[in-house]
Amino acid sequence: MESSAVLPGIQQSCPICPCCRSSALPSFPLIKVKPSLLPSLKLQKQFPFATKNVLRAAAPVRPGAILYDAYSETIELADINWENLGFGIQSTDYMYIMKYPQGGSFSKGELQRFGNIELSPSAGVLNYGQGLFEGLKAYRKQDGNILLFRPEENAERMRMGAERMCMPSPTVEQFVEAVKATVLANKRWVPPPGKGSLYIRPLLMGSGAVLGLAPAPEYTFLIYVSPVGNYFKEGVAPINLVIERDLHRATPGGTGGVKTIGNYAAVLKAQSVAKAKGFSDVLYLDCVHKKYLEEVSSCNIFIVKDNVISTPAIKGTILPGITRKSIIDVARSEGFQVEERLVSVDELLNADEVFCTGTAVVVSPVGSVTYLDKRVSYGGSGFGAVAQQLYEVLTRLQMGLIEDKMNWTVELR
Repeated sequence: MESSAVLPGIQQSCPICPCCRSSALPSFPLIKVKPSLLPSLKLQKQFPFATKNVLRAAAPVRPGAILYDAYSETIELADINWENLGFGIQSTDYMYIMKYPQGGSFSKGELQRFGNIELSPSAGVLNYGQGLFEGLKAYRKQDGNILLFRPEENAERMRMGAERMCMPSPTVEQFVEAVKATVLANKRWVPPPGKGSLYIRPLLMGSGAVLGLAPAPEYTFLIYVSPVGNYFKEGVAPINLVIERDLHRATPGGTGGVKTIGNYAAVLKAQSVAKAKGFSDVLYLDCVHKKYLEEVSSCNIFIVKDNVISTPAIKGTILPGITRKSIIDVARSEGFQVEERLVSVDELLNADEVFCTGTAVVVSPVGSVTYLDKRVSYGGSGFGAVAQQLYEVLTRLQMGLIEDKMNWTVELR
């Protein structure tokens, strides 16, 4: 039996900058995935209960591997320690690749065994940093089905980033269908309910060879996945931040507002120094006045004062986080006043609560902030009341434990 997915065409680009033309191309044929590329699943009619049966799998499963049973379906899970997932790379079964050749367009993609890729030493992504990435998650529900959280938002953010980086991008439909195909092909790597999530990493890169400074002649869209637990080693315990004054993550007119790969290399130095001193991460300030909050290395920041939630406004130097956007909507639906504006260091130091948001961290409470050798602590050993409420609503929605009145989740069966 073959599995098919429709990947529509993408608008063709101009020879100078692939993001500039708008002549529509027709849709491409269905992707045909060979049976050998489909995930190894076995369905059984039986009562739902934990079982120790061993199923034949694409990858070896030793005797005693746990299987997940729900609603008469027996789903094989990869044989790893689901109780101690960190946030690191775990090789899975399949990745997804789609090419944009010179003078062409994004054609049908395909699932391939996860592994190394071949890239020219003069590829645009290696020489000039022409690359973007996204991050989203899949969660397993109690009934065994899988939920994606707002994948169309990631697709749209990649499209906007590609325009800034002079790259073509998959359509929203192509992106979402590719994510679905990749997750289903790696279904056994989606953690059991409450044990973590499947982190999904789409990449868009200039893979064509180029010597002079110019957009690459060819592009590759790739998706790989990895099961993950908590991003910070503290788990959901409060993290400790240090404010960086001398090094900056982004500048006005730059690329801080898109998810380009260079933004993250730029924070590694300050982050490494901070972690060596015992801090969890770095909080960056604006590069003009050096007194307004921007974001942490890989997540947005919020403060709470007198039950009013404030977060730095998106103004070109701050990434428009999808979890940030979701938390704002959840907070307002819960009756909170939310302000998107300039937030000063002084306001941060006098806040009642501070927390971070991001795909990787979801919601992470901040236990302390250190600024000019002064350390300010917030609350006790866990979430503040506001962060706890927002965290519970958002995560229960992501995992399918409450009704999705926002229409944010996409269910895979």
